[in-house]
Amino acid sequence: MGYDEFGNFYVASEMKALTPVCRTIKEFPAGSYLWSKDGEIRQYYQRDWFDYDAVKDNVTDKNALRQALEESVKSHLMSDVPYGVLLSGGLDSSIISAITKKFAARRVEDQERSEAWWPQLHSFAVGLEGSPDLKAAQEVANHLGTVHHEIHFTVQEGLDAIRDVIYHIETYDVTTIRASTPMYLMSRKIKAMGIKMVLSGEGSDEVFGGYLYFHKAPNAKELHEETVRKLQALHMYDCARANKAMSAWGVEARVPFLDKKFLDVAMRINPQDKMCGNGKMEKHVLRECFESYLPASVAWRQKEQFSDGVGYSWIDTLKKWRRNRFPINNWKPPASAFHTTRRRLKRRICTAKF
Repeated sequence: MGYDEFGNFYVASEMKALTPVCRTIKEFPAGSYLWSKDGEIRQYYQRDWFDYDAVKDNVTDKNALRQALEESVKSHLMSDVPYGVLLSGGLDSSIISAITKKFAARRVEDQERSEAWWPQLHSFAVGLEGSPDLKAAQEVANHLGTVHHEIHFTVQEGLDAIRDVIYHIETYDVTTIRASTPMYLMSRKIKAMGIKMVLSGEGSDEVFGGYLYFHKAPNAKELHEETVRKLQALHMYDCARANKAMSAWGVEARVPFLDKKFLDVAMRINPQDKMCGNGKMEKHVLRECFESYLPASVAWRQKEQFSDGVGYSWIDTLKKWRRNRFPINNWKPPASAFHTTRRRLKRRICTAKF
């Protein structure tokens, strides 16, 4: 949202629509609305599970968790256009793909009374040649029986796309841009195949404490508070990546792990059951719920960043690309928040675009 020089208020889904007319632009808070009579912004999305004390004594019901995610996926399959799934071969995308495959043969719009218009489920994976994700995704696709598509890109194609990615994502956050670039290249190929909507696995790591640093959580209270904090900021990072990298090419991304009804179930389970360590992997409660749906090598595969899984040389080349533009011996740390060469370079591109 923003204001012009006369104090007129503007709101848009993308910053690029506001920059020509607004002098000041800031984020409209997620889960909120603006009351035009007084100009105040009010948060409407308030849940009891924001507070650890509301969930600390709850009993974890794995059957309810499994059923809630299946219902979420099923509701997201309502579509009158061809759809597919993004399949990296990691736990989250594999679970979403497995559940989607379960319901893909029948139309959910008429309570499964008729056959689906596109009964063959298509899955998509992106990576550099020989990347870990491509291998794992193929294993899952073979297990599920999807029509699988490997989308390869080269490092040079990724570098060439970075400026366009920054323009569409509207951020210079290093990790977001690094992960958005392969997804942006993949969505172009998906659109060319006639697929208009895809289901994706974003949100699971925030809900279940799936990042490796959650192993350091000292107790269930701090783990739960961190998951809530991550969820409240997710629209600025992974959701922005999934939404804007895909919609740049006219493909809609849907994220069943972030369905409001599913969140109410998943965030109310006892936080102690999300704790990892002492022989328990991250997201072990989710793995236990869906291990029968997947090969064991996938159900118990350790978390990898999306940009790591598409190929480690992608990150290495990005670092080299940055060093060539900002030689370390010629660079002095600025007195600002943009204290790394990677952030400075991507901020420079972002500034040029806007």
